[in-house]
Amino acid sequence: MANKQIWTATGRRKTSVARVTLVGGTGKITVNGVDVEEYFPFATLVMDLKQPLVATNNENRFDIDIKVNGGGFSGQAGAIRLGITRALLKFDENTDQTREDSYRHILKAQGFVTRDPRIKERKKYGLKKARRAPQFSKR
Repeated sequence: MANKQIWTATGRRKTSVARVTLVGGTGKITVNGVDVEEYFPFATLVMDLKQPLVATNNENRFDIDIKVNGGGFSGQAGAIRLGITRALLKFDENTDQTREDSYRHILKAQGFVTRDPRIKERKKYGLKKARRAPQFSKR
């Protein structure tokens, strides 16, 4: 059996962690063993996580297997997008990164390489949520 080259990467967003595996193939994406269209309830989330593939013209070049846990659907989609971006960068690491058509240049220009640092702020004592104070009553 011929060895297929595999590229793996990890993506994180909010409290979600995604382990992404890229293998040469036909463009099939599975999330936790289920097709991506069935896993995510909204087509916009699927479109969001495919953005790095569309930007680099690789929609039908790789089969992608994803294991994701934690958070909600939106955070998971963001984690998968970052994981796919990092795996594509590993795939393209042998090309000259100063060229205009390098994956790093394309993906960085669209903001896919940077991890989104926004997470939920912790609740503080005496407040209802992180910043929401109890209702004030004058009388």
